[in-house]
Amino acid sequence: MPFELPELPFAKDALDPVMSAETLEYHHGKHHRAYVTKTNELLQAEKDLGDASLLQVVKQAKAGGNQKLFNNSAQLWNHSFFWQCLAPAQGQQPEGKLAKLIEDGFGTPQALLDKLQEEAVNHFSNGWAWLVLDRGALRVTSLHDADTPIVHEGMVPLFTLDVWEHAYYIDYRNERPRFASTVLSKIVNWDFVAQNLDGQGFERANQGEGAHSPELAS
Repeated sequence: MPFELPELPFAKDALDPVMSAETLEYHHGKHHRAYVTKTNELLQAEKDLGDASLLQVVKQAKAGGNQKLFNNSAQLWNHSFFWQCLAPAQGQQPEGKLAKLIEDGFGTPQALLDKLQEEAVNHFSNGWAWLVLDRGALRVTSLHDADTPIVHEGMVPLFTLDVWEHAYYIDYRNERPRFASTVLSKIVNWDFVAQNLDGQGFERANQGEGAHSPELAS
């Protein structure tokens, strides 16, 4: 079964003015869709992956050195995860276990956001800034181009920020720092970040045969 472009978890204008409907039309409707289309095209030549889930495709493409398939399938997954990291601005704040981990690792939520912004802004060229769970502690890092926590040991994904230029150019032109600070201060879906502490974040952006839908934490 071909992979599909997942629906956005919010209306296209729900993140305005932090992220405009026009940005989502291009970023989700064109860039993300292109990764879906190309992944499906490339899989036509990979008969042994016909029944594989998206996570399995990413892992096997990496292991087999199939860079084109890895780039497109990893970007399909990265974006599917990214959209869930965002939510309309409603004053969400970290709570419970997540708040305690933030306190232990960074002191305050703002200190964590400052660290994520620094990582996003200073990341050279295209890529992703990540908040991951590493052996029970929070860690901020970044990955280049289409690289993804799927293929890295010790990186349980909690949150990501896309810092490819197509993520922000319509709304912010070349001002990546303003894009990062605005998104991080306004539209982080802290509920989703907290849910991913269960280690099931990989599956929340998975699809295809072999994928399962983890029960969201309350």
